[in-house]
Amino acid sequence: MKKIFLVVLLSVTTLFAQQFKFAWLTDIHIGYPTASEDLNQSVQDINSFDDIDFTIVSGDITATGTLEELTTAKSILDQLKKPYYIIPGNHDTKWSESACTDFIKLWGNDRFNFEFNKIYFVGLHQGPRMRMADGYFAPEDLRWFDSLFKTKNDSAKPLIFITHYPLDESIANWYEMTRRLKTLNTKVVLFGHGHANKIYNLEGIPGVMGRSNLRAKELNGGYNIVEIRNDSAFFYNKNNSNNEYNKWYSLSLSEKFQFEDSRLPDYSINDTYPLVTIKWQFNTGYTIGSAAAIDDKNIFVGDASGKFYSLNIVDGSVQWTFNTNNAVYSSPEVASDYVVFGSADSSIYCLNKSNGKLIWKFKTNAAVLGSPLIQENIVYIGGSDKIFRAIDLPGGKIIWEFSGLNGFVESRPVISDDKIIFGAWDEHLYCLDKTSGDLIWKWKGDREGIFYSPAACTPVISNGIVFIVAPDRQMTAIETGTGKQLWRTGKYQVRETIGISENAEKIFIRTMNDTILALPASGDLNQPIWITNCEFGYDISPAQIVEKNGVIFYPTKNGVIYSLDSSNGKILWKHKITNGFVNTLTAIDKDQIIVTDFDGNITCLVVEK
Repeated sequence: MKKIFLVVLLSVTTLFAQQFKFAWLTDIHIGYPTASEDLNQSVQDINSFDDIDFTIVSGDITATGTLEELTTAKSILDQLKKPYYIIPGNHDTKWSESACTDFIKLWGNDRFNFEFNKIYFVGLHQGPRMRMADGYFAPEDLRWFDSLFKTKNDSAKPLIFITHYPLDESIANWYEMTRRLKTLNTKVVLFGHGHANKIYNLEGIPGVMGRSNLRAKELNGGYNIVEIRNDSAFFYNKNNSNNEYNKWYSLSLSEKFQFEDSRLPDYSINDTYPLVTIKWQFNTGYTIGSAAAIDDKNIFVGDASGKFYSLNIVDGSVQWTFNTNNAVYSSPEVASDYVVFGSADSSIYCLNKSNGKLIWKFKTNAAVLGSPLIQENIVYIGGSDKIFRAIDLPGGKIIWEFSGLNGFVESRPVISDDKIIFGAWDEHLYCLDKTSGDLIWKWKGDREGIFYSPAACTPVISNGIVFIVAPDRQMTAIETGTGKQLWRTGKYQVRETIGISENAEKIFIRTMNDTILALPASGDLNQPIWITNCEFGYDISPAQIVEKNGVIFYPTKNGVIYSLDSSNGKILWKHKITNGFVNTLTAIDKDQIIVTDFDGNITCLVVEK
């Protein structure tokens, strides 16, 4: 018995006998006014310590994820004398002009794993990728994480897990990671996002939030130094303005944690509306960040692996697939025998909708995240190379290009008579002559900064008026002929989600808290026709509202789909299909819709008669 105790004691002593330190940087935000200077100072400060063995960087490397910002960050971080390990944060993924692919091109990966002194370090981000929503661990990333722990020996390794968000409801599927970590020898979870040193209890798992590298109210930026010594981890705040670093937290690494029961999403709302059922469901295994297109027999959609699918609309069986060379976040458009979409591999594709054969491929200078609009055999689409194009549908030849953008395009344009209108991530809404591509007008809101751009909203048009909602919480009506602003209101606290009735007489908007309402499509700001309290809470999803046969559909950021009578706003049914992001729905009719989501599911949801 004494020998067994001695062996156990020696193993624990050996595990924590070697002391080591690492630096921990997070929330760098290159693109903010002092960010480059702050990071330079931190890198030089870290280099001044001979006993820091490596650096962890836990996300929000940039302000908006542009290649320029990422390249600047890398050029500074590469000055570190010791190795560093890095993941992106939501600022690097949500506003990414490359669909999160430039990060991988620069650093080789957007996740990491390594072992140091018998402790396993795993870093994995949770987006959200391209769409404003809660964080979300992608299905492809969860598979990668699982692949690291195939044996009992792998699972027994002391683990320090690094992500960007805290593992709570700020990540829509936090439970997927916490239940995994509870089966492993997890010692602590490190994350940023909150810009402050703070302690968390993550269902019994210790969590530590790190300060931002930005200087905030201090004269200089800073970071954390983490020391592993004996059986404990010690956290020190290090400001670049002096040589001192002060311990602010310590954590035992030998303690046996008492895990709390996992808090899981509530799907009981589905019991209230039992007539709403899943007719069929197909899972691609990868994040889907775009809406599906349909015709009478087919469903078309792409995923983050770069694969594009045609499914049978009746039973969801795969009819054909086509592989691009990077992620697809562009919602396709179908016209005649053609299906068109963009890819992050920088190309626009036109396929034969019947067999998936390539008809033409148009190469651009950057990722194509915008969704196409097809009218009269012309494809209209914007790209991340800051060019909006008109392309001949049958032949794939360029008709005209507009290169006056200062940001990328991610939404679908709309057409009003001879004008085409769309937003970009450069603060502006654009109106071009659809025949020549000449600029007719551009509009900008009254709040500065690209985060307020009307770029994720698909505009709606009625009677010569274009209506938009933007992240500035304002709804705006603009005359399509002149670009004159007719009215603008912040009364309803809107954000990016809008829709229009099939007869173009009503505008539907979702507020950021609980309600959906209908307004007259008018050049005057009138009182709402109806307001419905849907009780969905705080919602920032950019999914649009669609109407079909007098019924409107909208999915929240946490996967609850609402169906309302468009005439009076009465709730017809609710159905929760996931706890994560759902793209703009595609309605077959008022009782049958196609749903795509971050889980990689393509689902046919029906209302039984």
